[in-house]
Amino acid sequence: MARHLITSALPYINGIKHLGNMVGSMLPADVYARYLRQTGRETLYICATDEHGTPAELAAKEAGLPVDAYCAQQHEAQKAIYDGFGLSFDYFGRSSSAQNREITQHFARQLQKNGFIEERAIRQVYSLADERFLPDRYIVGTCPHCGYDKARGDQCENCTRVLDPTDLIDARSAISGSSDLEVRETKHLFLLQSKLQGEVEAWIDEQGKDWPVLASSIARKWLTEGLHDRSITRDLEWGVPVPADTWPELAAEGKVFYVWFDAPVEYIGATKEWADELPAERDWKSWWYEATDVRYTQFMGKDNVPFHTVMFPATELGTREPWKRVDYVKAFNWLNYYGGKFSTSQRRGVFTHDALEILPADYWRYFMMANAPESDDTSFSWELFSATVNKDLADVLGNFVNRVLSFSRKRFGDEVPAGSEAGAAETELGREVARLLAEYEAHMEEMQFRKAAQALRALWSAGNSYLETKAPWLEIKTDPDAAALTLRTAMNLIHLYAVVSEPFIPATAAAMRSAFALTGDDRTWVTQDEARSLSSVPAGTAFTVPPVLFAKITEEDLESYRERFGGGDEAA
Repeated sequence: MARHLITSALPYINGIKHLGNMVGSMLPADVYARYLRQTGRETLYICATDEHGTPAELAAKEAGLPVDAYCAQQHEAQKAIYDGFGLSFDYFGRSSSAQNREITQHFARQLQKNGFIEERAIRQVYSLADERFLPDRYIVGTCPHCGYDKARGDQCENCTRVLDPTDLIDARSAISGSSDLEVRETKHLFLLQSKLQGEVEAWIDEQGKDWPVLASSIARKWLTEGLHDRSITRDLEWGVPVPADTWPELAAEGKVFYVWFDAPVEYIGATKEWADELPAERDWKSWWYEATDVRYTQFMGKDNVPFHTVMFPATELGTREPWKRVDYVKAFNWLNYYGGKFSTSQRRGVFTHDALEILPADYWRYFMMANAPESDDTSFSWELFSATVNKDLADVLGNFVNRVLSFSRKRFGDEVPAGSEAGAAETELGREVARLLAEYEAHMEEMQFRKAAQALRALWSAGNSYLETKAPWLEIKTDPDAAALTLRTAMNLIHLYAVVSEPFIPATAAAMRSAFALTGDDRTWVTQDEARSLSSVPAGTAFTVPPVLFAKITEEDLESYRERFGGGDEAA
């Protein structure tokens, strides 16, 4: 059985992320990792903060902090939020780590040795006002392809086209805003991607045929346009330094590697950080080097696809070493806010720390995965959010759990009642639950998260349909044993829901599990036989009634959320 390596696109260090960042990489990766672990597969889920590059320096300057102190502070702030969302990273590292520096420099030396790095004199933008060369993200202007007027010098976030600073129209310094710029000569290292195009193409032809269309189409578009040699060093104070033993002149000038050169290496670096905590027990290389038994899945938003499907594989191929390359790229479109973009500056949209402040994580986890932007962009609205929470979580799941346990305790006490032997209704329910479970599993295996959420909801609905058909509140008047059977069966459904809902709503799943006084590991995935028999919670098991699992969102709540975060009018 393959071991599963999972990575999320590294969240950038400068500031708290919005819900679109969460649903575009980290949350679906967590859902998948939890599912794999529950189904008995060895899984390593790795992520880290991406701490190098221009925005980190600019944000630190704005905060009035040294860049290393700023990054340390922001790393802890982000980690606290991800813990709050229940993200089950095996390790959450930092791209500024010594491990990443070591491995990034090793990659560069190997590429140089194999003839895939070249030192070139280039003409680069110099700001007279700032008295320094400006790396690409220190320059902003208008994109020549789509006309977006806040494009950066490395990539337009509007149309995702990769740019050079000199491509920008009306370019200006991101530090001072000055347009008093001139072009001067300086030296940088270039990754000769043009030499690796054929190998990358052959690899994508083989590996990418099973990727989602979103990922494979973006990768192929890049290849069709041709791979260009790319500068992989920058004039910055903060980053992985160019090693002096290989490029003494550039090292003396303080050159560092481009953030997009070292950030993907941090997947490996963070794995080494994880292993270095317990070196006697963990072997980072077994996951990355000659790792023929590892299936590697990456999760990311569509803007990150080119770097992960072309640039980083080219880097790995060029080392001529057996580094693990991605097997499956799960890419996501955008989650928008009432059809417009989330905006920190305009205080429009929901950011992750605010989300946790107003409601528990499971409300957000379920909503985002049930509306994940897999096939196209999707739009957040408070109306859709409240409808999803109230219908699916409060009415279908939460109400079922509360009705069953409260009624049983009232009529039969604090232990699961015995009642009659299972009859035709229970047999039919078992068949339906097993069928729906198989459907849910198939969608999870394929990483089709919206469909998986629909199948999970259908499983919850099956319990409500059974309860309405059997009506134990009527049965108890004429046949208490029949009512006891219905309640015992329903309690077994609750336990099944606790197990299979954990990838989506882990805190609620724990609350459902803890309602029953069961021993052993009752988080292990449900087999088809167990689903059909609905007998994992035997009669006589003590139980408690948990607090209300999901509170409904009221009109008053909605009004306050729209006022605080903006609604349809403001986002237009």
